[in-house]
Amino acid sequence: MTGGPLRGRRLGDRRVRIERPTSQYFRYAGQGVVTAKAKAIEPTTPGARAWARVRGIFVGRPLASEQEIEERLDKKKALAILSSDAISSSAYAPEEILRVLVLAGASALYLTLPVAIAISLLLAIVAVSYRQIGYAYPSGGGAYAVAGANLPRVFALVAASALLIDYVMTVAVSTSSAIEQIYSAFPALFDERVEIAVLAIAIILLGNLRGIRESGNIFAAPTYVFIFSALFVVGSGLVKVLVLHDPLAHGYDAQAIHAPAGGEAIGIFLLLRAFAGGSVALTGTEAIANAVPAFKPPEARNAAGTLVAMATLLGVIFIGFAAVSVAYGVFPVDIPTKQSVPSLVARLSVGDGPMFYVFQFSTALILILASNTSFNAFPRLAAILAKDRYFPSQFMFRGDRLAFTTGILLLAGVAALLMVLFGADTHALIPLYSVGVFVSFTISQAGMVRHWRSEHGPGWRRRLTVNAIGMACTGSVAVVVAVVKFPAGAWLVVVLIPALVLLMATIHWLYEENARELAVREDRVFGQPHRGQHAVVPISGINRATVQAIVFARTIADDVRAVYVTDDLDEAEHLRDRFERQLPGVPLVVVESPYRQLVRPLISYLDVMVSDPAAVTIVVLPEWLARHWWERVLHNRNAERIRTELVGRPRTVVVSVPYRAEHASDHGNGAPPGRGEPDA
Repeated sequence: MTGGPLRGRRLGDRRVRIERPTSQYFRYAGQGVVTAKAKAIEPTTPGARAWARVRGIFVGRPLASEQEIEERLDKKKALAILSSDAISSSAYAPEEILRVLVLAGASALYLTLPVAIAISLLLAIVAVSYRQIGYAYPSGGGAYAVAGANLPRVFALVAASALLIDYVMTVAVSTSSAIEQIYSAFPALFDERVEIAVLAIAIILLGNLRGIRESGNIFAAPTYVFIFSALFVVGSGLVKVLVLHDPLAHGYDAQAIHAPAGGEAIGIFLLLRAFAGGSVALTGTEAIANAVPAFKPPEARNAAGTLVAMATLLGVIFIGFAAVSVAYGVFPVDIPTKQSVPSLVARLSVGDGPMFYVFQFSTALILILASNTSFNAFPRLAAILAKDRYFPSQFMFRGDRLAFTTGILLLAGVAALLMVLFGADTHALIPLYSVGVFVSFTISQAGMVRHWRSEHGPGWRRRLTVNAIGMACTGSVAVVVAVVKFPAGAWLVVVLIPALVLLMATIHWLYEENARELAVREDRVFGQPHRGQHAVVPISGINRATVQAIVFARTIADDVRAVYVTDDLDEAEHLRDRFERQLPGVPLVVVESPYRQLVRPLISYLDVMVSDPAAVTIVVLPEWLARHWWERVLHNRNAERIRTELVGRPRTVVVSVPYRAEHASDHGNGAPPGRGEPDA
């Protein structure tokens, strides 16, 4: 400790300040507990410091765990982060309805609005059901948490698998749809759509690595610009049709833009296909219930309010786009530089002026940022699965900015791969979409029905009825969507869900098996070691690294011997003479290797040298650490080879004793050996 006299405010006041040497690294937090400060995690090497500065620029400074509450979201930011997926689906869901109905010709397009209204009613049912889930399970997890608490475990794994797939598809579909809006305004960018999509995913990845609150600051403005511009486009279109009686709007019977003649009759199957296509509008509805812990207190109430606001906005914009597109006879046309349905609706509603480009840019941005919902929900669900030992434990790790880094990186990588494989084509990706989310909807509602039957709280019958209706509706839609979209690619999701369930069950079994092997009885008291141990130090000669390793070995075992494997006995005898003179008391065993092998003769010697089968062999490996990374190629990697072969060997402990190159430089200049170094 250091300190010095300090004068107080009054005459004669004197006090002494005591400074502990560790105060800049740790603070005392109680008996036997110290808390690391920011200084304790600062890198010490030039390369590590340079990398830390780069990470600080792109990701930000590290945050302490107690700052997690500051990273939580208020309702305004939560609406931008967690609702952008659902709200942005209004930009492509109406187009999916029109793509199906146009197969029956222009006369079938009038059914777009009834189908959109039916989907919006389903949205209301799902939103009310998930509002109850948010209150009942405020710890997050959504369908996985509900199913895990009320249904057999396999249902929870099915729900989790479906959600994980859906989150990946959300990133892919939202990003590809955003690129459509970009080249709808600038057709010259059509050929670069895949590169732009991957770049967009990289930007979202970087924003999420900076943490939840900062991603909210980045993404809030585009979301609200889209909401206001979309409402303006819809409102302008409806005013022109209903009030100004725009001559371009010819109603449902005579379409201004001529659709194909159509080859299919209007029937129940066609309507089901249209409903299944438009049902992608419901994806993302569950994200708020899954992320209740990300809200500021009171978490459940704030989440419920955000969910209601999201469902209302989505319903209004979705039905509005459908109504205006029907009134103007808009339908999707696939040409090399096609125009999306939202861009056609915007041109007819507000013209080609500045408002059109504001809408196009905000639509593209919110679609890109809609993937942010998945970047929040996917890593959080993966962390919950990891906590329950169904995912690798790395997914529980929070990075410098309190974000679940592993889940974020995995999601970005898979989504970027889908962009490349499917050519950033939204229509090609849509068949893989929404199947998983309706499966999770149904399982979560079934779990809530079971929950209310066992938890008879206030109003439980009314709540049970709401969730039962939701279960029936979403279950029916899940079957319809799976059957209708199966030939177009939904079969892949149907196969992937059981595969993921099997993978998670296998991971859980492995963790449980490891836990059983490592388990220690709580009533067992462990005293002093009851079996002997001896140390073996493989050496390549007498140098500072081997001397340091031998000195260390003598501190942990009484029986220490050095082993020298060679194919030159004359050189070995010369080494023995010097070894006995400089390291008396430590036997040197020379293992002749006429086949010039190093590792296998050493291991064979360890197998035959043990006289006590219960004894523990400690293999102490001297390691030379080069000054710079490029110097490593000049040295052999024998220590690593020996370690690789010995790890897992019964009754064997492998210890590495590194010797840094700087030590030798210091001693060569006459400097005394540092603490913990041999005076060689």
